[in-house]
Amino acid sequence: MYDRFNRRITYLRVSVTDRCNLRCTYCMPAEGVKLLDHDDILSFEEILAVITEAVALGITKVRITGGEPLVRKGIVSFIERVAAIEGILDFGLTTNGILLPEFASGLAGAGLHRINISLDTLDPGKYSAITRGGDIRKVFDGIEAARNAGLTPVKINCVVRNSSEEPDAEAVRRFCVANGLEVRFIHEMSLAGGKFTIVENGHGGDCLHCNRLRLTANGMIRPCLFSDLRFSTRELGIREALEKAIGFKPEKGSVSREGGFHNIGG
Repeated sequence: MYDRFNRRITYLRVSVTDRCNLRCTYCMPAEGVKLLDHDDILSFEEILAVITEAVALGITKVRITGGEPLVRKGIVSFIERVAAIEGILDFGLTTNGILLPEFASGLAGAGLHRINISLDTLDPGKYSAITRGGDIRKVFDGIEAARNAGLTPVKINCVVRNSSEEPDAEAVRRFCVANGLEVRFIHEMSLAGGKFTIVENGHGGDCLHCNRLRLTANGMIRPCLFSDLRFSTRELGIREALEKAIGFKPEKGSVSREGGFHNIGG
């Protein structure tokens, strides 16, 4: 699958929910956001149908996101069904880590390959402030649970305000080096302002080589995080929505005034 700029599209990010058990300052306002009605959220069967069609068209990498994907009931059995789709070579999940002590073993047994965990600071007070009440001890327990379950390499996503040389980022870097974890630094972004950079030690934000599509929790295929283009799998049908998303994928990101990080899938 190639877009009109000759980029091979092989990566599908799948948001299974817009719900989250944290309220990170850079993701949503303190008062929260208007959540999707349950009827608007794709069923697992609908999501599986989209992934299956996408793989048939050339997708080889799938990442499950949210919101926080582990808050959705039945997530482990869903992961098992995705893992059974022939043709997926790289199968990951992004999480805040809070629920991993409960789910890591089951996810690994279901066929998930690896985990990305969000961690922006090692300071318990700062973590609680950033996440509006999160307990960093649960994240540390989640990291250990992921390692013990074999969901490796465990990658840490660290959001930075200005630089990866900031004190909190440097502390996260040292923690990762000491514990055999991979760290990626993601500069704080603005969808409406069109502010984004290439992820340090990662591939996000690299428009020239972008190979991804996104499936939102309500069934929209979005070809670019920084664009309002979206194509409904329910209204158009899965194949047409995928083909239109690839055909209209922009050369580079601009701005997105609709939706937010909590429901686009990051």
